[in-house]
Amino acid sequence: MSTLALHRDHRFRWAWRLSVVTALVGVAGGLAGISVYVALHTIQWVAFGFPWHTGLEAADVTQPWGRFLALVAAGVLVAPAWWALRRYGTKIVGVQKAVDGTRMPSLVTVGNAGIQILAVGLGASIGKEVAPREIGAWLAQLVTARAGLTARETRILVACGAAAGLAAVYDVPLGGALFAVEVLLGEISFATALPAFATSAIAAFVARLVVPVETLYDVPHMHMSPSLLVWSIIVGPILGLAGVRFTALTNRVQQFAPKGALLLWVLPVVFALVGLVAVAFPEVMGNGRALGLVAMNERLSDPAVFGLVPVVLMLVLAVAKTVTTTATIGSGAVGGTLTPSIAIGSAAGAFLGGLWMLAWPGSELAAFAFVGAAAFLATTMRAPFTALVLVVEFTNQGTQILIPALLAVSGAVAVGYVLGRKGLAGVE
Repeated sequence: MSTLALHRDHRFRWAWRLSVVTALVGVAGGLAGISVYVALHTIQWVAFGFPWHTGLEAADVTQPWGRFLALVAAGVLVAPAWWALRRYGTKIVGVQKAVDGTRMPSLVTVGNAGIQILAVGLGASIGKEVAPREIGAWLAQLVTARAGLTARETRILVACGAAAGLAAVYDVPLGGALFAVEVLLGEISFATALPAFATSAIAAFVARLVVPVETLYDVPHMHMSPSLLVWSIIVGPILGLAGVRFTALTNRVQQFAPKGALLLWVLPVVFALVGLVAVAFPEVMGNGRALGLVAMNERLSDPAVFGLVPVVLMLVLAVAKTVTTTATIGSGAVGGTLTPSIAIGSAAGAFLGGLWMLAWPGSELAAFAFVGAAAFLATTMRAPFTALVLVVEFTNQGTQILIPALLAVSGAVAVGYVLGRKGLAGVE
């Protein structure tokens, strides 16, 4: 066989092996999403009696003290579980370290993800998106372990596996792909985009075999208006500053989270305090979907008639969600801030938009909430493309709202960039 023929055969084998492994990583991501969905709904079915294939969650518990008791139970259950995992298990490896090459211990990774889902299922004020990313990255490492890939190829596919888990559990294939290349890899190129698109698409398709296809935030169709356009330019930097401070705050409290036996009483106490807040404001419970739905469905067509009560409520809920999420993370719990950021941003956007409508009516409050969610999330994630696409996929909105959203995201990210360069962001 000639040298040219040998080279062609080698290239064919390489392409075939890489294609098969990429497909398997996508399937693994889909299984990660399915496992999280099944675990979460099983917990909610057992705890609250909610039927399967519904969007009901802990925040939908109608009895106020039932919500409190759910969070008390969450604290009592997850505190010893996390304490034992950290004391007797090997060190927990996060997704970014896994992408950089650190092996994820199987039992600890699965256990950590399971405890997160238990906490969120019972109403803890944190996001559930870390668990499917961890399971997806862990499975991707298993798939690529003996595939004969280069270190760079393995790194890309582990990142794609983590993002595929996110794409599967939320049915956001484009957002998942962008998360891999923009957040985990920090490189948008042919070599990263192709496997990211493929794995996220496969994962979302596989997950649909079990996870129902539905819009995460069922909100009215939104339109652009001159009022919204001008507001987006003004409010973007404000939301950017708020997002930077929120990220700095969560990072700081995470550094001082209780360790050892201290976790056994601090975490339950914090969860109980969050439960007391949930008695009056159930929207603070869970990953933030409940608050996002309230903010993006609030009606305020004429503030002069209805007064500022709904607008002020949005501010109260934004502050309450910020406090409960920060306190939950600071108590030693593990969870994400993606969907909580959407909740806080949408409520803040609705508040600022409601005030704006007093001077310049002409746009629905939901549009202000949408733009606020996109701008705030873009700052907390430090990933404007991923953030905007995720909010679009979560709400199933079209191009009508993109121009004001892009303007607000630009202003928010610019503030984050400037603060970061000057060392004022407080984010490591």
